[in-house]
Amino acid sequence: MSDRIPISWARLLDELNEAELREGYQDGYDGESEPGNNRSFSYWHGWRNGAVDGGHRSGDEAQMALARDVIDTGYLARMRLQDEDR
Repeated sequence: MSDRIPISWARLLDELNEAELREGYQDGYDGESEPGNNRSFSYWHGWRNGAVDGGHRSGDEAQMALARDVIDTGYLARMRLQDEDR
């Protein structure tokens, strides 16, 4: 088990590497084991969420807090607007 501290605030998501986040998400979704310290924080964050979405782990308080903050701050809506501008 990692000693990394999970993200609970939407503003920190902008600091993650998107490619590593996606790779970690896919591996977590596919049921790969928790990554060690040879993987980045971005990968680990993606893996945590993919493992929950893939049904391999239960969500935790940090993930629930992040989901609330994403909604409360309008982060998701801003990301959608940025995607439309691309």
